[in-house]
Amino acid sequence: MNLLIMGPPGGGKGTQCEVLVRELRITHISTGDMFRENVKGGTELGLKAKEYMDAGQLVPDALVVAMVKDRLLKPDCANGFLLDGFPRTVPQAEALDATLKDMGIILDAVLNVAVPRGKLLDRLTGRRVCRACGATFHALFNAPKEDGKCDKCGGELYQRTDDTEATVNQRLDVYEAQTQPLIEYYGKQGLLKEINGDQEISKVTQDLLASLGR
Repeated sequence: MNLLIMGPPGGGKGTQCEVLVRELRITHISTGDMFRENVKGGTELGLKAKEYMDAGQLVPDALVVAMVKDRLLKPDCANGFLLDGFPRTVPQAEALDATLKDMGIILDAVLNVAVPRGKLLDRLTGRRVCRACGATFHALFNAPKEDGKCDKCGGELYQRTDDTEATVNQRLDVYEAQTQPLIEYYGKQGLLKEINGDQEISKVTQDLLASLGR
């Protein structure tokens, strides 16, 4: 089974990916990991990408698609894959479609794990980190026994800049602007499976598998 998964920051997509690849016995392809491996490994594609990165430029879509194609040719993708983190735009989706068609690969479904924005804000802005030992807590899901104080070492807890409401809102704005056109794109192809991500983790997994006839 060949799948693509989308989901907002804080939506729990990473957790679901782990379960899906295990249950479906397919390979998880995180394009972020793939990118880093190519650059670190000094592959031809990685060296080309590094040239753009070192020049402060975006890596062209064609080069990223070439990396995806190279990854899909690996033996561990023979039984199927779960593509995570790409495409992010409609032009990327069109380029991916063309590449898959050339490879004779059919995309079975596009999974979209949706969570209300308010819930995402609660999840993403609630993290607190200890300045002394680095322990992580969450105001809603893993609160410290004493507000602002680390349970482990008594150090001061603080909110990282990445976790402030302004920064989180900006990240969500970017994600929504990129994703909405993709939802429409794959919806027109009849591939889109909308999943309610605002549920217990096990229920989200159940709904994902059910959408695939499992």
